[in-house]
Amino acid sequence: MKFGVVVFPGSNCDRDMQDALQNDLNQEVVMLWHKDRDLSRFQAEDCIVLPGGFSFGDYLRCGAIARFSPMMQSVIEFANAGGKVLGVCNGFQILCESHLLPGALLRNGNQQFVCKNVFIKDPDENISRLPIAHGEGRYFAEDKVLDELERNEQVIFRYCDEYGKLTAVANPNGAVRNIAGICNTGRNVFGMMPHPERACSTVLGNTDGRAIIKNLLMAEQLVGL
Repeated sequence: MKFGVVVFPGSNCDRDMQDALQNDLNQEVVMLWHKDRDLSRFQAEDCIVLPGGFSFGDYLRCGAIARFSPMMQSVIEFANAGGKVLGVCNGFQILCESHLLPGALLRNGNQQFVCKNVFIKDPDENISRLPIAHGEGRYFAEDKVLDELERNEQVIFRYCDEYGKLTAVANPNGAVRNIAGICNTGRNVFGMMPHPERACSTVLGNTDGRAIIKNLLMAEQLVGL
């Protein structure tokens, strides 16, 4: 499996993602500049990653300008053809702006930038501790969309406490229904606000991110857990 990590002006987690994939998970990584278009070296089983950061300074809305980068036009085509795409933090925002994922990421409920470790859990009740660092991470969608996400099992991660309980206190940004990550109906496009790539090093004292990324790698489809 090969990974392409897209670099936008303002990306600040691109090298973190490269390091986690290459050094912790022994995967092949190709860095992709946002002004390029060529994804011909990637096959459907490969994965394009949109990393965290502040693409184009978060002007207009987070991810709104990055959505129109030449590389993103190719990424959209790649995803629509069944290729795997993973967006983390700002990458999640870009995926929503690109309409590859439903909903939007709004300003945090407390109107402040939040940077800390949080707990999330997947549908199998596996709990992980991951860092977050965002000012616009409050996932929102209309009830009709949310109900569809629930019905199709597209909610992949929710904010919880250390015991797995979904509480308002454990929700760091006010995300509707404690949603921290979702996927598309085709289960080949995935977005999440927490940073698994920042939790892959023993030096940092947290390797929970390894299990999350490994689960994505070992799945037949990106989020076919």
